[in-house]
Amino acid sequence: MRDFRRAIQEGILVLDGAMGTMLQERGLKPGGCPEEMNLNAPEVVESVHRDYAEAGADIIVTNTFGGTSIKLAHYGLENRVFDVNARAVEIARRAAGAGRFVGASMGPTGRFLEPIGDAGFDEMVDIFGAQVKAFAAAGADLITLETFLDIKELRAAAIACKEFSTLPVMAMMTFEDNGRSVLGTSPEAAAVTLEALGVDVVGSNCGLGVEGILELLEKMRSVTSLPLISQPNAGLPVLRDGQTIFPGTPEELVVFNDRLVEIGVRVFGGCCGTTPAHIRRLKEDIAGRDTVWAPPPRKTFLSSRTSVVEIGGDAPCAIIGERINPTGKKRYSRELLEGKTAYIREEAKNQSEAGAHLLDINCGAPGVDEVAAMERAVFAATGASTLPLVLDSSNPEALEKGLKAADGKVLINSVSGEKKSLDKILPLAKKYGAAVIGLCLDESGIPETGDGRFQIAEKIRKAVCAEGLSPRDLIIDCLTMTVSAEQDRAMETLKAVRQVGTDLDLATVLGVSNISFGLPLRPVISSVFFAMAMEAGLSAAIINPKDERMMDAYRGAMVLLARDKRAEKYISAYQDVNLTPPASPAVSAQDMGIREKLGNAVIQGDKDGVTILVEKAFQEGLTSMEISNEGLLPGLEEIGRRFGANQVFLPQVMLSAETMQVAFRRIKEEMKGQAGKSLGKVLMATVEGDIHDIGKNIVCTLLENHGFEVIDLGKNVPSQRILEQALQHQVDIVGLSALMTTTLEQMRKTIEQLKAEGIRVLTMVGGAVVTAEYAASIGADLYAADALEAVSRLKETVFRKESGN
Repeated sequence: MRDFRRAIQEGILVLDGAMGTMLQERGLKPGGCPEEMNLNAPEVVESVHRDYAEAGADIIVTNTFGGTSIKLAHYGLENRVFDVNARAVEIARRAAGAGRFVGASMGPTGRFLEPIGDAGFDEMVDIFGAQVKAFAAAGADLITLETFLDIKELRAAAIACKEFSTLPVMAMMTFEDNGRSVLGTSPEAAAVTLEALGVDVVGSNCGLGVEGILELLEKMRSVTSLPLISQPNAGLPVLRDGQTIFPGTPEELVVFNDRLVEIGVRVFGGCCGTTPAHIRRLKEDIAGRDTVWAPPPRKTFLSSRTSVVEIGGDAPCAIIGERINPTGKKRYSRELLEGKTAYIREEAKNQSEAGAHLLDINCGAPGVDEVAAMERAVFAATGASTLPLVLDSSNPEALEKGLKAADGKVLINSVSGEKKSLDKILPLAKKYGAAVIGLCLDESGIPETGDGRFQIAEKIRKAVCAEGLSPRDLIIDCLTMTVSAEQDRAMETLKAVRQVGTDLDLATVLGVSNISFGLPLRPVISSVFFAMAMEAGLSAAIINPKDERMMDAYRGAMVLLARDKRAEKYISAYQDVNLTPPASPAVSAQDMGIREKLGNAVIQGDKDGVTILVEKAFQEGLTSMEISNEGLLPGLEEIGRRFGANQVFLPQVMLSAETMQVAFRRIKEEMKGQAGKSLGKVLMATVEGDIHDIGKNIVCTLLENHGFEVIDLGKNVPSQRILEQALQHQVDIVGLSALMTTTLEQMRKTIEQLKAEGIRVLTMVGGAVVTAEYAASIGADLYAADALEAVSRLKETVFRKESGN
């Protein structure tokens, strides 16, 4: 059998097309378990595989997309994970025959990881690991991770693949037409995160047609050197005669192949709506092409859930915000001991606004459980900022906890040239896909000369490569010495920065402010040294971005060093300084009224502090309704506005919603069982045959926060039960959700039955596959594209009803 990794370097491979719709055409009932057919109808599954093999597919993908214990539990098969997945590999192998690869499919579980959801990182690694073990035992050639919506869940799946097998991995996310995943991840952030984890191919599947996939892959190519995979739907779905149809023809699937091949797509396939005819046309088009491809040079990138930052090369010097560090900060030290995170959220937000590109997170203080504190800090910082993180600790357990909690590719601060440090830290970076800062010190201490520090940097580089990490994942700290005590050392540091950058081709970083310790007017010395270091080629600096003198030096140096093209960032920062009168100072939290403080707590996701504010509001004489309607709800509405403007993303919305829930718990205690005025009763359900309920759950949470009474029936709910519960609870609104095209018909039937039975309710529909046109065609009263729109539409309807319009 050919080696998959070599095969994609030597040529382009064609992967098969849709599985679910093919199985439905051959007997799978709506709401049935596709994976169960591996056990009770293997000949049907094999027939689909054979059709794709005969069409020319080089990779036959197993019928295991929903093969985790979580998904199989919906059908009582949670104890047969190994049987279902191993059997699927055997079926695919038999159909594939000689010369073709068998790719083992893994899809999402439908659960969000902490802090957005309730799933633990280790739990998810183990769940995916059970599938991986079955694939490896049965002889799969590679694993294909597909249709993931949450980058953190995809991280867990990729880590499971590497931990429990040596199989090659292709990793794909699904993006919406706004160019981001449902949780706000950009294609660039996904590619950076996945490449760091050691996957072999990255790309996107489902959600979009081939033109949309091309746009996503072009963005991925800008940040990754990995081969790409393109697996689009057969166009965008349309409704014809009550059925969801993917109208894209086989010919339309190959229209953009010239550009796709040019940017390094090495695997072509199809997702929803594609058939053997589409795969045959792909194979014909690829067969006549020059498939020679050389990967672009790899660069150094870090990522969060939503953004990426380049370090080194021609990129501007990256600013690492240093303020989340307990040294000399009594308030932060106290909060660490108390398990609170308000300071972290404030500094994450303030440093981001001041111009930081990365945030350093340090939780090491006397008496603090650093392991637990690091997890809390990472959750808090990622909730308050979109910047990638730098985990600052010498404790391997704390680092590992933070690495599991992070959403993207972080920077570990730090490893030294000491063997014990290298042995403990580098394996963590390799496993969790992180970059590392290498300190130029070893068992003998810090060398006095730049040459001595260079030698330690060279040693660290060799250790990094030996661990299987890329040199691009190493950033060298040449160490800033205090000039008041060792005046000659400053130039030795700068000498080392130049030498490491030119001779080792590595990025560099310095803790700049150390230079002025013990001197008056420290920013004078620090800012001048900072400018000198940037001229020497410094790639990143750990500073306080709220120090204007330091930021002035930074912005000026970036212009003079031609790192700020056309001085755009400099002009943006200073263009209005001398043209407008001084702005009135921003209202601080201390100057806000209690209503504004409550709203701000919701906006910031301050779960720790909101209860204290509610208590204070009661003490000032506000009623429960005033606290809710005049304090909390305006904050949630502002978050909704920012979400609509793409200023914040779903994780921030959920954090604000959770803060509302914390506040409401205290309000309910005060009301002592008294029911507040409800905006209406809403019954929510995912329709029969559909086991996806993430979006529906978010809608339920937000509706409750906005004053609706919600009855949540869960997922895979028969229409008859929806009718019964609507009557029993005398609801005003019925909300129906569907994620699968195959369950849309059940949505129509439920609405028809509600009308036939004379149940007078408002109906609202939504879900990934639902469109406004489809909602209108089935007689739904309202359609919502997302959770916040659902709230907005229902509130508008209630307002019109109350006003008589």
